[in-house]
Amino acid sequence: MCGIAGILHFDDAPIDSDLLRQMADRLAHRGPDDHGVHVDGPVGLAHRRLAILDLSPAGRQPMCNEDRTVWVTCNGEIYNFAEIRRDLEARGHIFRSRTDTEVIVHAYEQWGLDCLERFNGMFAFGLWDSRRKRLWLVRDRIGIKPLFYAHQGRFLLFGSEIKALLCDPRLGREVDDEALAYYLALNWMPAPHTLFSRVRQLLPGHYLLIERDGRSQDVEYWRLEFKEDSVHKPRRAWIDEFDALMEDAIRLRLVSDVPFGAFLSGGIDSSAISYWMSRNLSAPVKTFTIAFDESSYDETPYARMVARRLGAKHHERTVTADAAQILPQLVWHAEEPTADSSMVSMYYLAQEARRRVTMVLCGDGADEILAGYETYQAYYAACLYRLLPGFIRRWVVGPLVGMLPVSHAKISLDFKLRQFVAGAEYSAEDAHAAWRMIFDAEARKGLLAPVWNRPGVRSDVVDLYRSYFGRAAARHPLNRMLWVDTRLYLPNDMLLKVDRMTMSHGLEARVPFLDHRVVEFCAAAPPALKMKRFSTKKYLLKAVMKHRLPRKIIRRKKEGFNQPVPRWIASDLKGFVLDALSPAAVRDMGILEPKTVGRLLEDHFHGRADNSHKIWGLLTLALWWKRFLC
Repeated sequence: MCGIAGILHFDDAPIDSDLLRQMADRLAHRGPDDHGVHVDGPVGLAHRRLAILDLSPAGRQPMCNEDRTVWVTCNGEIYNFAEIRRDLEARGHIFRSRTDTEVIVHAYEQWGLDCLERFNGMFAFGLWDSRRKRLWLVRDRIGIKPLFYAHQGRFLLFGSEIKALLCDPRLGREVDDEALAYYLALNWMPAPHTLFSRVRQLLPGHYLLIERDGRSQDVEYWRLEFKEDSVHKPRRAWIDEFDALMEDAIRLRLVSDVPFGAFLSGGIDSSAISYWMSRNLSAPVKTFTIAFDESSYDETPYARMVARRLGAKHHERTVTADAAQILPQLVWHAEEPTADSSMVSMYYLAQEARRRVTMVLCGDGADEILAGYETYQAYYAACLYRLLPGFIRRWVVGPLVGMLPVSHAKISLDFKLRQFVAGAEYSAEDAHAAWRMIFDAEARKGLLAPVWNRPGVRSDVVDLYRSYFGRAAARHPLNRMLWVDTRLYLPNDMLLKVDRMTMSHGLEARVPFLDHRVVEFCAAAPPALKMKRFSTKKYLLKAVMKHRLPRKIIRRKKEGFNQPVPRWIASDLKGFVLDALSPAAVRDMGILEPKTVGRLLEDHFHGRADNSHKIWGLLTLALWWKRFLC
């Protein structure tokens, strides 16, 4: 994994090599091992290298073909590169390195744009074809790797992170009002939006083809299909095929010239990855876990249980409230912005792992392909709940839930019930959006009062979710939700968190559950194998892991990678929060209503409400504003 950047001019202006190097240097944390630039007429490509395969100078990027007419700068890995390379060598192509990146230029030579069909991997790359005078920007099918661009009148910029693009003084930093509304609703940014109005991110499974004169095409080259009319197979056949696919996905991701390990939380996803790794390695798996001093958040007993079962070499790191004071640094790395509090743990977990390894495997993606979230169960529960007369829901259930005492425990019952009752008043699919919401439409209106006259800030995230449901390639309700989360929530929150926090330490993270073959297989599997009788989530994975992992791991409820943020905000971080969100600081931003923010803080500090998600989002926004706009 690496950092990439580039410039394409549509006029005759020369490429500024110093600017290109600045863009690359801004991404040095992603690629601490080497750097390179290539200028060819109207285009400049830059690269920061994290050496994983072929550690020699032969692996330096940007990289070219034999006659130097095709150049690429790539972030990521092509896992099946050895197989593709053998095919290309048989066709006469000559390779100079042992890297997977070099396969890209030769595959493009051989098959053109269709070469993407052959790649199994996570990648974002910029490829310059000097004969056709065109730039090809590509993002992997699932969106594991990021790719941002700014298409201006006379030039185009691209990079792995927005901060590389911001090196160019020609690029303005105006705020996107629509993106601001989405951020406050979700605490994350749905692609193609960023909070910078002139910067966009390429959608997963898309490529952008830009001609020398500035004409461009945004093409969807891969679309996840739920083949609900596929041939029926016995349950055992589905289980065995899934096991075999995961074994192969793990095998491909163990190819490395550097030390590697696994993130292990003690949940079934990371435990399963660690298990499959142990089957493919002769040495013990190195596992890494984050601990908390608050028992309801600490999962280390489960992680230790799995590590003992597998004979792993286990490492732990304890995170305290003091660690949350690195939030300005996290905002710098997340940059879109994104306010997922679990970035704190991921940051320290990656830091701990990087002391011993350069690459890790992790369990992300299983929830979105195998129905691991409670929101899927809540969908069916809400269908039954709405059978109750409206007056009972509004005047009995609602007030009773509202009277529950506020708890700061992990995924507390009062929090879940409040979210459920509020979301259940929406229609079935709208509820799926409502359960993700931090600030609903009415709350956003009060919060954004200073700018409410600007149409963009009135954009509704429910409409955004409706547009995704409208394109969902599935009929079954569960599959429709999985399709939307795979295309929306997974790449824009979960995978962003993993990429930014691991790459902030120059650590590569590989996600076997998101091998596109695994994703397509799970999409084709019957809904009952993903959620059995609306009670057993990720049934297929649990069936495969039965008798392989401790029973407690198979049966335990999903807890997620949450932090004790409610307590942190109310105690250790209180002064920090009050300063960052003071009336003066909020007023200086010019977009938020200070009195509304003040009431949120007061209610949280006096125990009248758990506003931790809202406060964390506003805190992130305030720090982002100070870091990028002031």
